[in-house]
Amino acid sequence: MPKTIPLRRRSATASRKRSSSSAEPGRRAAPSAEAILQALADAGIPLAAAELAQRLHIGKKEQHAFDACIATLERDGQLLINRKGELCIVAKLDLVTGTVQGHPDGYGFLVPDAGGDDLFLSPHEMRKALHGDRVSAKRVGFDRRGRPEGEIVDVLERANREVVGRIHEERGIWFVEAENRRINQDLLIPPDARGRAQPGQVVVVEIIEPPSVHGEAVARVKEVLGSATDPGIEIEIALRKHALPFEWSAAAKRQAERLPADVRQADHKGRTDLTGLPLVTIDGETAKDFDDAVYCAPDGRGYRLIVAIADVAQYVHDGDALDAEARERGTSVYFPRRVIPMLPEALSNELCSLKPDVDRLCMACDMKIDARGVIRSYAFYPAIMHSRARLTYTQVYAWLMDREAAKTEPARTLLPHLAQLYTLYKVLFAARERRGAIDFDTVELALQFDVNGKIVQIVPAPRNDAHKLIEECMLAANVCAANFLAEHEQAALYRVHEGPPPEKLAVLREFLAGSALTLTGGEQPTAMDYAALIDRIRERPDFALLQTVLLRSLSQAQYSPDNVGHFGLAYEAYAHFTSPIRRYPDLLVHRAIKAVLAGKRYTPKDLSWTELGVHCSMTERRADDASRDVLQWLKCHYMKEKVGETFSGTISGVASFGIFVTLDGLDIDGLVHVTELPRDYFHFDAVRHALIGERSGRTFQLAGRVMVKVARVDLERAKIDFTLDEAGTLAERASREPPRPVFAEPLARNDRPRGRKSRR
Repeated sequence: MPKTIPLRRRSATASRKRSSSSAEPGRRAAPSAEAILQALADAGIPLAAAELAQRLHIGKKEQHAFDACIATLERDGQLLINRKGELCIVAKLDLVTGTVQGHPDGYGFLVPDAGGDDLFLSPHEMRKALHGDRVSAKRVGFDRRGRPEGEIVDVLERANREVVGRIHEERGIWFVEAENRRINQDLLIPPDARGRAQPGQVVVVEIIEPPSVHGEAVARVKEVLGSATDPGIEIEIALRKHALPFEWSAAAKRQAERLPADVRQADHKGRTDLTGLPLVTIDGETAKDFDDAVYCAPDGRGYRLIVAIADVAQYVHDGDALDAEARERGTSVYFPRRVIPMLPEALSNELCSLKPDVDRLCMACDMKIDARGVIRSYAFYPAIMHSRARLTYTQVYAWLMDREAAKTEPARTLLPHLAQLYTLYKVLFAARERRGAIDFDTVELALQFDVNGKIVQIVPAPRNDAHKLIEECMLAANVCAANFLAEHEQAALYRVHEGPPPEKLAVLREFLAGSALTLTGGEQPTAMDYAALIDRIRERPDFALLQTVLLRSLSQAQYSPDNVGHFGLAYEAYAHFTSPIRRYPDLLVHRAIKAVLAGKRYTPKDLSWTELGVHCSMTERRADDASRDVLQWLKCHYMKEKVGETFSGTISGVASFGIFVTLDGLDIDGLVHVTELPRDYFHFDAVRHALIGERSGRTFQLAGRVMVKVARVDLERAKIDFTLDEAGTLAERASREPPRPVFAEPLARNDRPRGRKSRR
């Protein structure tokens, strides 16, 4: 076993730049993008491509590379071809390049590549482009609300080659309404391009003619997914709406087929043998991909904790076909009753999965932890293990609470080791509280389905001390991974979570002042300041409101090579190491750790660490958005039969146009439009998160209690409308009721190491 490393409270990162390849000997390299832009700038006037090539002495051998560079500069918005066919430098035309962000109401915004204020795009301008397109535009003044307004000059890159939506027919005209409501324009379908699609069906269309100011987009039906009410259709829609990769490439399939069925004897070489230790996996009942196994034993006055993680990097190498698929996907996506894995099942559910009673390759994090929960030293090493059992949270919790529940001989054999883990969990949790990590009271719900995939019941998802035990073990291993990489100055992706941004912090302090509360820490509060405030307000009747406002003041966690620490968990350095089967950043961290152990440096192919951080953060958000869409559709389908029924709920959002209400025990949201509130003129108070009646003073505030009636359920738009039930409102009884749990997560889901897995 390698020498253990003390855990130091110092963080550092080393960024690596990609090296550029030189030209072949004896051959003149084509001019770079910088040289082309400089030549145009020196000319001082727009130039035809042929004239520019002549000035740069481009020969026949360099012509192809020259043309490709021009095309890249044009696509990136740095060059524009004018009506005369001449090349112009966009920066000299006072144009703004960026991405179009559409709005369901028909207008949109141009989000500039270079940052700064967004440009408002009127519905007329939005006829030229679709949501996601990259365009160049010029400023044309300000709209009625004082926002800078733009006019699209050119579409640089079309983002939507295929679109999923519902096909309709009106007076002989066929068109598709996109499922993504940010694409507000209808897509016309010619008579000979609709195939066998029938009105109302969900289809995938290919755009054959993009929209313009003179006409709508034209498309052809490429695939009919089925009826809008078919079981599983919501997942098929989400996959295509969010452009989630869900089919394996031929190369990835071939590589997966060549993998061995089991661990080979040759793979044992150079690995520490942990097969004699009673390592076990603890997961949800339906889990199939077992990333991690744990073992704990007394070590003097402290503990020895081993967290063994599936060695995916042994089988998936940087740049191979499986790696390309894993990188593109970024993460496994978990839908109710279906998983879109990051890796083929031959790996995720078999060869890499730490199944019981078989040898498996792993990367071990071997830690020495003292009686106060401080990690005194640790070591990383490749190992081979043999899981003693595949346990579930429910099973382990039952055994820990009642030792008589462990009736079988294998269970009684494992119980002392599980008891040690439980003792260590209490020590680590106490250390977390001393550290000041934020602990919001949150609740997750589980959906129960019938054989047709329809929700029959929504119940609280059990979360017991067995879940928390595994969570603390994973947190410890992740902290060691980050510390190891920082100590060895090996660039990698950290899981970073910055403190509240200044503008959110100012709004939070103003809101707290209205409740006679203060958040300590000045302009840079710490997680401990947040935790202390939460402890002070926990018994207040308005705790739910205050906790929700605190939660919403935080930034979103993301991946980055720049280690700025993890605010919510109160760590100076934190990295994801424990789930390489389902998260690409974890696989990258494994490769980086292995490189350090081998005395080498690891630099990913093709993309820089910064680019990988942006990509992995995007794929995480994409997966969450897709999962949220599916859940919302399923909940709408469930509520379709509840129209006219009355429910109690909590105000979970306030806007100028109404209040959003989350129903008790269901985690289902709907809108009470401002016109459905009692007769009055209601004004939106952003600081107080409230709508306040001008005449009556009636206030509808975030976390307030109301009774609502289900008025409408729109399955196509996955929206639910409520009306206020004044007769049964609970507002006057709110002070007598205990605080309701918050149905939200304070950090991105990936910062709860096993929250996702417990729902599989």
